[in-house]
Amino acid sequence: MKTLYGLLLLLLVGTAACGGGETGSSASPATAGPTPEEKMLAEGKGIGEVKFVELKTPLETERVTRGKAIYDMKCAACHKLDDKRVVGPGWKEVTVRRKPEWIMNMVTNVEMMLDKDEEAQKLLQLCLTRMPNQNVSIGDARDVLEFMRSNDGEK
Repeated sequence: MKTLYGLLLLLLVGTAACGGGETGSSASPATAGPTPEEKMLAEGKGIGEVKFVELKTPLETERVTRGKAIYDMKCAACHKLDDKRVVGPGWKEVTVRRKPEWIMNMVTNVEMMLDKDEEAQKLLQLCLTRMPNQNVSIGDARDVLEFMRSNDGEK
């Protein structure tokens, strides 16, 4: 009988020493929630620094003017203001189809967007040309967004 108790005790001590009962609170990767990047993608905001954009009504005319100048200098060669595709897609109703965060992230973080964002990848398949990084700042991208809103008829 002593031998049986000794074996049971040895078995219990050995199991505990080897980590047989996991009681830790660390979540496994399968049960962890989505990463911030995955959440932004799921929300249609793309990937990048721009997490939230506050749009104002009426349009900010100074931003529209600056955005048009940036469009003329960096965008017009590949994007038209109607729905016609040249090298890149036309901009007509882009602010209806895309969230403002997505637009700004596409302009400022084009490489990552083309690598990881499903909608950006669809545009790449359609246009067959990667959009070049134009080194547009967040502020300039916001101005371009305001110009796009104006182009789509927002007041």
